Amino acid sequence: MTLGVSEVRVTGGVLRGSLEAGVAVFRGIPFAEPPVGPLRFAAPRPARAWDGVRPAVSYGPPPPQGGHFGMDALAQDSAGDDWLTVNVWSPDPSPAAGLPVMVWIQGGAYSIGMSGLPEYDGGRLARDGVVLVTFNYRVGLEGYGQIEGAPANRGLLDQVAALEWVRDNIRAFGGDPGRVTVFGQSAGAGSVAALLATDRAAGLFVRAVAQSVQGTFFSPELAADIAAACAAELGLRPTVADLSGVEPALLATAGDAVGTEAEGRSDRWGPAAHRAIPFSPVVDGDSLAVTPWQALAAGAGRDVELLVGHTRDETRLLAALDGVLGQVTPEQAETALRVFGPGPDAARRYREAFPAAGPDELYELVASDWLFRMPSLHLAEAQVAAGGRAHVYELTWSAPGMGAALGACHGLDVPLVFGNLDRGRTAALIGEGPSVEAEELSARMRAAWTAFAAHGDPGWPAYDTRRRLVRLFDVRPGVAAYPEEASRLLWQDHTFRALPLLQQ
Repeated sequence: MTLGVSEVRVTGGVLRGSLEAGVAVFRGIPFAEPPVGPLRFAAPRPARAWDGVRPAVSYGPPPPQGGHFGMDALAQDSAGDDWLTVNVWSPDPSPAAGLPVMVWIQGGAYSIGMSGLPEYDGGRLARDGVVLVTFNYRVGLEGYGQIEGAPANRGLLDQVAALEWVRDNIRAFGGDPGRVTVFGQSAGAGSVAALLATDRAAGLFVRAVAQSVQGTFFSPELAADIAAACAAELGLRPTVADLSGVEPALLATAGDAVGTEAEGRSDRWGPAAHRAIPFSPVVDGDSLAVTPWQALAAGAGRDVELLVGHTRDETRLLAALDGVLGQVTPEQAETALRVFGPGPDAARRYREAFPAAGPDELYELVASDWLFRMPSLHLAEAQVAAGGRAHVYELTWSAPGMGAALGACHGLDVPLVFGNLDRGRTAALIGEGPSVEAEELSARMRAAWTAFAAHGDPGWPAYDTRRRLVRLFDVRPGVAAYPEEASRLLWQDHTFRALPLLQQ
């Protein structure tokens, strides 16, 4: 409930926000010009200043979205093209407060995602003593399509622009621009990894939290082939000249169509087709010179403190959404082991490492390891190998909502970290009426995340390659050796490279 108003001055002018449960909240602040018209598919440009006092009480319209989970309808219900906006929650919006800052990057497979969802409300975290920032960035073809005449990784460039806005303005909200932590989940964690790897983000944050790093990064050739398929859905070429006049919603629909039909192109697109992932950051040699694992191993993130981890049963929810949970055939398991496993003999090695595992478990293990678990662990290992500092965790608490079969599934960490256990779509994983157990676990995770943002110590030892100690988040939390040792050994010699185009 709004109890009052609050005003601050930023580089663009004066903002009037609201006071909600003791927290000053400012929504829908432009950090870049709307990327439409002549700026369609361009790198973000700083937002223009405004006259007078600008109301900042409503979220800005989200960027065009894919159709998953009805996100396209949510986007079309929001009028306007001011897609690139930030939102700020502050417990003390005075320039002298000097509070740690946490900047959230939402996930959504680089195809969907908007900061205005209720699960990303920052009030609970802000009341724990941080300035919390969320923002929109371009997704799908708008953000990651390899379009001739446009810079690659426009969604990543949007993220850099948002962080530059934070650097220049967050002091006005009580934040310390020298204590910025960027954190994200799934594609948001992949974005955090990409930010660690790009020179353009250097100096914009001192700490990073990567929750379930999505491990897909594309070669330019693969990204260009997928973009050509998307443009062909509209009878066009993947060029700025052809696509800049297309309605954004139609472009998103074309991306959805290609994703739905992707498995038929597995001979060209490989694992990305099998998991229907048409968009990912592109290792283009410019905005992203190398993959995050290569960059960190070479020391790119040595001066950034890293907190990284994953859930235990990452892809179980995805299997449920795909309709195969508990119904995986031996043939499907064999295909998954062949497509996603590390090396040509992966199927044999997985069966030897997990001799009691049936088709369902093997399918889940290799998909989880390829897409989230091992990319997350390898990010920590690369950081440590280069002399940097990393803390690692695993969420092992099983989701009580939507049926106990989901376990510690992908996305369960989001409501726990934000403390929004009774709102948004991810709250369905928590169940009706959050239990005391869920509230206590959420409090522990929020305390760890905010402590890390404040001084770099989440409350357990840093990871090293001798003891491999990690924090296990469960009903009874503890610190133990990394529990997925069998998977770690299977993947220890694997290198996560940019996914190639298989047939050229």
